[in-house]
Amino acid sequence: MKRSELCIGIDVGTSSLKALAVNRDGAVIASAGVEYEFDSPRAGWAETHPDIWWRAACEALRKLTSHDAVRAGNIISVGLAGQMHGLVIVDSDDRPIRPAMMWNDQRTAEICEKAEREITAAEIWRLTGNRLLPGFTAPKLLWLKQYEPETMRRAKNIMLPKDYVRLRLTGAIHSDMADASGTLLLDCENRKWSTQMCEALSIDTALLPELFESTTPSSRVHADGAAATGLPVGTIVVAGAGDQAAQAVGTGITTEGSVACTVGTSGVIFATTNEWRPTPHGVLHSFCHAIPNRWHLMGVTLSAGGSLRWWRDSMCADLVATARTLGVDPYELMLNQAQNAPLGCEGTVFLPYLSGERTPHADPDARGSFVGMSTRTTREYLTRAIVEGVTCSLREVLALVRQTGARTDRIRLSGGGARSVFWRQLMTDAFELPTATVEQTDGAAYGSALIAGVGAGLWPNIDSATDHIKESNLTNVTSAAADFPAIARRYAQAYLALAPWFANQAKRDRADGTIIG
Repeated sequence: MKRSELCIGIDVGTSSLKALAVNRDGAVIASAGVEYEFDSPRAGWAETHPDIWWRAACEALRKLTSHDAVRAGNIISVGLAGQMHGLVIVDSDDRPIRPAMMWNDQRTAEICEKAEREITAAEIWRLTGNRLLPGFTAPKLLWLKQYEPETMRRAKNIMLPKDYVRLRLTGAIHSDMADASGTLLLDCENRKWSTQMCEALSIDTALLPELFESTTPSSRVHADGAAATGLPVGTIVVAGAGDQAAQAVGTGITTEGSVACTVGTSGVIFATTNEWRPTPHGVLHSFCHAIPNRWHLMGVTLSAGGSLRWWRDSMCADLVATARTLGVDPYELMLNQAQNAPLGCEGTVFLPYLSGERTPHADPDARGSFVGMSTRTTREYLTRAIVEGVTCSLREVLALVRQTGARTDRIRLSGGGARSVFWRQLMTDAFELPTATVEQTDGAAYGSALIAGVGAGLWPNIDSATDHIKESNLTNVTSAAADFPAIARRYAQAYLALAPWFANQAKRDRADGTIIG
């Protein structure tokens, strides 16, 4: 192959779409991104119209293909990654019937409780290795059957967010094992749709996309897709992966014992395994990796970087304006201020449950909360409390991974949170393990480009494609780690104290119609 040949990686994220071009040396030669918002028409709901993602993909790819370093004729393959669990429904004309229900949508709490009683949680776990949780795809279908039956009558196909971009780009309705794992309709052990689970939930298997392993060249860019994006007609599009599996590829978390912590909109602890290893009661997600015959354990904090973004947009307008004047990232100014507050924030705790929570508390009724404030509490304290609260949540997830016996010698950090020296050190001390980063912070887009390269023959397999990934920013545990158990206990106790209130309030809200479902 020629050294000029390029692979494109696309990540359809919660609040932005990123695209980048990678050469056969694994180097990123150009990138582009487009931001967008999602809607929350009711408390606990989260929706985006799928065409927003397609328009963002067209804009990002047009920017990318107009870059001086990128010649469209050199592009040989495209890989797609994206937010998991979302539900896109299209009609017989392949047009979306309604806005997509996203991964952080929590409206299906009662649906999940009912299903776990009627089918039994044990049977769901036996069939999928996981719990039926509100953010997942399957309960969204059950919610629509109950509250929007006309939508389901019109439905021809369902798909995940990144797969709608594939549909518009290629005309194909396909998905992959890793992303499909998060629907709760996949037999993850045998890597195929679970007909038993679909039967148990009365979901028509004809709605489901055809499945492939992540690196499989499953479709090609058609004429309409090429005209909209600038990609060459006939370019290979591989099956791709859900964002967390793609992120793991992009950061080299591909072998047994490798562990990653990603702080994006959500926060994720991800551990690769060489065998199917579901955890009791599905306390951790047990999903297919983007690599054939490998799986992974995963726990999720739903509002990690999302909590800090909410704080930025709601309470830090002055810092955003200053950052614009200085030409810097507003998060840099926010985290600089947070460092002025003491470790532990003199007892102020933030629970990052703005969208409910998933791990270790499968609690869709939980809500974001500041606890323990005093007259000494300043914005600096509250910003630091947000960062510490997110870190404590991830610490709880890591503890569950360790309980499975998974080896955790060192953790690779990625996502926006990993860009901050302050936050990296905080996580290192909280986890009581050395941490490191890798060069590419946009790991999901990068991982999808490497997956695309394997599918096009640029590398023989994922292991070869990730050989070049090197660690940097090695961070060692400091004496501050000794203070973290007390901070973590206070955090855990705050949730336990508030959990009954969360549940009672949600019950009242459902009774008066504030929450549907």
